[in-house]
Order: sequence, then C-alpha cells, then structure tokens
Amino acid sequence: MVRARLGVLLAVLMASVLVGCGGAAEEPGGRDGAVPPGFPVTVDNCGVTTTYERPPRRAVSLNQHATEVMLALGLQKSMVGTGYLDDEVLPEFQAAYDSVKVISEEYPSFETLLAAEPDLVYGGWASAFDEKEGRSRTALDKAGIDTHLNNEECPEGPVTMAAVETELRTVAKIFGVPERAEKRIAAMRDVLDGVEKRLSGTSPLKVAVYDSGDKTVFTAGGAGIGDELIRLAGGTNLFADVAKPYGDVSFEQFAERAPEAVVIYDYGDRSAEDKKKFLLDHPALKDVPAIKDERFAVLPLSSTVTGVRVADAVESLARQLHPDRFS
Repeated sequence: MVRARLGVLLAVLMASVLVGCGGAAEEPGGRDGAVPPGFPVTVDNCGVTTTYERPPRRAVSLNQHATEVMLALGLQKSMVGTGYLDDEVLPEFQAAYDSVKVISEEYPSFETLLAAEPDLVYGGWASAFDEKEGRSRTALDKAGIDTHLNNEECPEGPVTMAAVETELRTVAKIFGVPERAEKRIAAMRDVLDGVEKRLSGTSPLKVAVYDSGDKTVFTAGGAGIGDELIRLAGGTNLFADVAKPYGDVSFEQFAERAPEAVVIYDYGDRSAEDKKKFLLDHPALKDVPAIKDERFAVLPLSSTVTGVRVADAVESLARQLHPDRFS
C-alpha cells in the first residue's frame, strides 16, 4: 500500500514538472535570472558603449517614439515607467501603455527616475538626458543605470528608413527579442511597398515643411527623417539643402522656392488650423502656389520622427499629396 501511494505521489510530481516546463512563454530574461541565448550584448550608441549581460527588466521610456518602439516590440512587462508623450499613443498600443506607470507628464527629475529603480532609460530626444537637469547619461551610469538614445539624435548621415529599422533591431537586440523587430519591420515594408505601387508614374510635388515660426520658418532639412518621409510620399523637399534635420529659413526664401504643397507639423499649443491661417494671411507668401491653392498636408509631430509610425506617416502624407492615387 505504501509503495502504491509513493508511486502515485511520484507521478503527480512528475506531471507538475512537465506542466511547468510546458507553460506560457517567459518574458525576456529567462526563468530565475537565467541568461537567454545571445547574451551578453554590446551596443555602441551615440558615443556610449554598453554591454548588457542580460535583457533589462525595469526599463523607463521617455518621449513618444521611444515609448512606442518599446510597446511595438511587446516589452511592456519589462517597463516600470514612461513619460513625456506628444500625442495619444496609437490605439494598438493603448492597452499595453495603460499597464505601464506614467512617472511624469513631461521629463522626470533625476530623483523621480531613481525612485523608479530602472535598469535602463531609453530616450527619444537628446533632451531626455539633459545634463543641466541632472539626467545626463554619465550621471545615470554612475547611478548604475544603462541608457539608450534614439539613433536619430546622432546620425552618421541622412536619416532614412534604414535608420528606423536599425533602431528597432537594436532595441530588440538589447531585450533579446530580435524576431519581434523583424515582424514589425516586415509590416512597415508592406505599407511602403503599397504606397510605392500607388504612386508609380507620378511626378513629385514640390513640398516644404512648416513646423513653426513667426519671424522665420522652422522647416525640415535634408538630414532628418522628414526628408525621407516626403520623398517616399511622392514629394521633393525644397529645403533638402539645409544640412540638418531642421533649420530656420526666411519667409522670403520660402516664397522664392514656391512650394506646391506645405506640410504642417501639428503639435504643441498652436493648432494646425491656426498655422494654416497664419500662412494664408502672411503677405510674403501670397503668390506661393501652395498658399493660393490652399494645398496643405498635416502630420502629427510623433509621426515625423524615427519610430514605428513612419511607414503609416508616409501613407498618410501620400494620400494628402496625391489623393487621386488613393481614390
């Protein structure tokens, strides 16, 4: 009888072990601190070299595009905080975003960051690591916190879709989920391929960006993702010769180049409609084709940076510049 009971007990224990082994997929990092294949990982990022012995488990993301890269890669369970959105997160990410604590509406103080006990802070803009605010990458490193900055902030040349893909692959590599990046990249390429087919045979429109400015025009130059976005959407950026992602030009220069369409970046306290009215009423622009025809396109700022929105932004802009190709 005793042997029979021992046999039953052993069978139950073995079944429990087998169930445990066949359970749900684990989060990056492995069971009980086990290091997953492919680690350690070394990343050179904007002048900072970091070796990750294992995937981060307590990440904080700052800025819209950094947060959405994390969520697009399904990393919400590896996040302990987020901060500083420019727009609402995309609907597909809302549930995941709601599961992550918002530690600040804008940038957190150094003390607030420390209180979250992160092992990684991922910033979209260089201002996320503002030295004057005490959040420099050096200060965080001294506190035992790794950092990563979106590669648009330290480009080695013009920022293109290749840079977007590199950013996704790098973040996925840091967290040990490279296959998730490839899936997202494939979906983005499908969108871009569809736009390219729609625009086949069209002549590019002459386009200029109005980001902001009353005394001068703050516009998209040739070194940022904005230039690539315009090109892929069937336009030619008239200020591609500005050798920076953004730059100031005079309203007279803006008028002389005679854009056929003006792309307005929508963000902040001044609405896109207010910006349109300002441009329509500006005396220096009255003879500009885009102004006379009231031909505007609008993109939210969060769609014009190196993140997961770029492919959809290309399609949105293409639809606005060439509506006949999408009817």
